[in-house]
Amino acid sequence: MTDREAKSRAVKILAKSIYRDLEAQGFDEKQIVALATELISEVTNKISRGSSEKLPQQVA
Repeated sequence: MTDREAKSRAVKILAKSIYRDLEAQGFDEKQIVALATELISEVTNKISRGSSEKLPQQVA
């Protein structure tokens, strides 16, 4: 198993574990989806910031 495969498997296990823990704490499906949406938003924002930081600044 490559490092990439191992990390992919670990992510799946972590996701399932987090989901089960959230359910056990009383979160419903909508709340869990809202959390997932916020996580995706954070990653998207970080990617966007990283992309804009790599672009040369234009002088007007």
